[in-house]
Amino acid sequence: MEDLTQDEWTEQLAKDDNAIILDVRTDAEIADGVIPNTIHLDIYKGQEFIAQLEELDKNKNYYVYCRSGNRSGQACQIMEQLGFGNAYNLEGGMLEWTGDVVDLE
Repeated sequence: MEDLTQDEWTEQLAKDDNAIILDVRTDAEIADGVIPNTIHLDIYKGQEFIAQLEELDKNKNYYVYCRSGNRSGQACQIMEQLGFGNAYNLEGGMLEWTGDVVDLE
């Protein structure tokens, strides 16, 4: 797991052909919009969250964010324990995000 600033996160993401963006906020929080091309898995769903993670390809690179960077950091640690090779936490989360935001469809 690695904590990245927004600049580092977006720069690395732009060059990564093996990237998946993961939003671990609640349903209510994502109603305010998400970073484009996001997969949403609510970390507060506990065992269901872990089961959903287990269905993902562990060989991909995951760029994980939440509201402030706390839960996404926890999610990255969980992913590491589950055998994911690369999980990158967005420091500051959506509170500090200045990039594009779209509605989750």
